[in-house]
Amino acid sequence: MILVHTPNPKEVSAYLELFRAAMPERQFVDLEHAQLSDIRHLVTWGLPDGLLADMPRLEALFALGAGVDKLMTRPDLPADLPVYRLLDGGMAAQMTEYIRYGVLGYQRNMDLYRRQQATGQWRKLAPRLPGDIRVGILGLGEIGSAVAQSLARDGYQLSGWSRSPKNIETVRCLHGEAGLAQLLAESQVLACVLPSTPDTRGLLNRQRLEALPQGAMLINAGRGDLLDQDALLALLDNGHLRCAQLDVFAEEPLPADHPLWRHPAVAITPHVAAITLRQPAVEQIVAGLRQLAAGLPAAGLVQRAQGY
Repeated sequence: MILVHTPNPKEVSAYLELFRAAMPERQFVDLEHAQLSDIRHLVTWGLPDGLLADMPRLEALFALGAGVDKLMTRPDLPADLPVYRLLDGGMAAQMTEYIRYGVLGYQRNMDLYRRQQATGQWRKLAPRLPGDIRVGILGLGEIGSAVAQSLARDGYQLSGWSRSPKNIETVRCLHGEAGLAQLLAESQVLACVLPSTPDTRGLLNRQRLEALPQGAMLINAGRGDLLDQDALLALLDNGHLRCAQLDVFAEEPLPADHPLWRHPAVAITPHVAAITLRQPAVEQIVAGLRQLAAGLPAAGLVQRAQGY
């Protein structure tokens, strides 16, 4: 028996329909119709606290998302329970669009034109080509690699960073502390798609933000706890950073009185850069369930020491 749960009952119904069509040989149930003691596999996002303790036969958990930081800190998560995350689920294309939008806006000076509009200025700015813009991608996992390769094809000067060495076609790959320092010093646009882990929390502090070139742009579509929001505001105010496009925040929803909402150099979206698409997610999870049933390893296994 496989339990499918999200906080939205309509979403659960939609997922159940897709799972039952894709894998009719297995029994998929919602929380209302589940016998928790019989649950062997769990597909979830936003599971109620304490519920995992009521599933003694649980063999694996499939998360309906790529980021699993909140899931991994649950006190009721068994230490030996395999957890699988989505490697894409339709998110790579969306993330590429989101970051391309920000990079193109920076290249074409759209943020500056919006500020000119607010004061009634009619002033043309010098045009720039993609090859004039140095873009750095923080995070070269499945989604980050796809973003980096796509922007490289667009003609931007593209570099990417990860903690360990990577080799990605068309992407200049940097790694480690030395590589991070080099990427920051070069990036006119820094786009972050890193997950939240013990190693990444607080990564973009004031010192590292100050290492970006004068007039740089920050795009954060990873996790809110990667970024020192107060430091970002200070560097926008003193002009060291030109603008920011933010999709994730330390507290979500972002409080209505937070100064980021009203800053003229900040564009805000409500954690929508890359949303799980149901059909690709179901296809990936069904493939994983079939691999496990055949005694094979399934894709997306979370390495707990790394947090992803």
